[in-house]
Amino acid sequence: MKHLGTLGAFIKRDFLIEISYRTSFILQFTGIFFSVFIWSYISNLFRAPKDMPGLYGIDYFAYVLVGLAFYHYLSAAMLSFSSKIRQEQTVGTLEAMLVTPTPIGIIVLGSSLWEFLMTSIKVAFYLVVGVCFGIRLHVASILPCLLILALTVLAFAGIGILSAAFILYLKRGDPITYVVSSASALFGGVFYPTEDMPKIVGVASKFLPITYSLRALRRSLLTGASFADLIPDIAILAIFAAILVPLGALAFRLAVKKARQEGSLVQY
Repeated sequence: MKHLGTLGAFIKRDFLIEISYRTSFILQFTGIFFSVFIWSYISNLFRAPKDMPGLYGIDYFAYVLVGLAFYHYLSAAMLSFSSKIRQEQTVGTLEAMLVTPTPIGIIVLGSSLWEFLMTSIKVAFYLVVGVCFGIRLHVASILPCLLILALTVLAFAGIGILSAAFILYLKRGDPITYVVSSASALFGGVFYPTEDMPKIVGVASKFLPITYSLRALRRSLLTGASFADLIPDIAILAIFAAILVPLGALAFRLAVKKARQEGSLVQY
């Protein structure tokens, strides 16, 4: 509870920065609208059969819209942690923040909290625009969706913190962001069902948390699947979160320790 004020200060800071660039703020949502429009046109032009493995009997437009919307959470996790750390390095405020009594975890979380809140607004806007274009969502499945979303954010955040650890120590050349984001977009079921991919690609997709996240979210939001039907994917997401969050936190602490020992904390 004592750190809520600190987190609120981080959110206020980033919110004020965000709204100070009004044109950029508006264009983000304009871009979402046109993205939905383009994918609606493409899905009507190239109609995928609903009995295609992995589509669960839903329209391809609905399938890809959910994939695009929730892929933003992965992008936020991968970019917000590392980019914020990089930004604090270049402006010279990182060391000042790390020598305060505030725990490292609160600093890392606070630096990226606004990005996740903004991403949630964008995802909601994606879904609202999708509904306007004819997508039918099962609102009754909101509670399972919230649980899936929470585990998704935790798993992605673990990857993002691991990426930030590389940035903190190496300054540049973070391999995590490129590899995980590219693999997730190609093999994680964002644009194409993993069940209909070649077997070797399907095997690779099993090691990506986004695969289970998108499958569970699509089944919940688009087909109204029951909580019992979603338990296998939820359980795997929980395992990812339980492994990746401590791993990311440990890697970040080690990166801070090594950077302090080498005197490279303020270097960029």
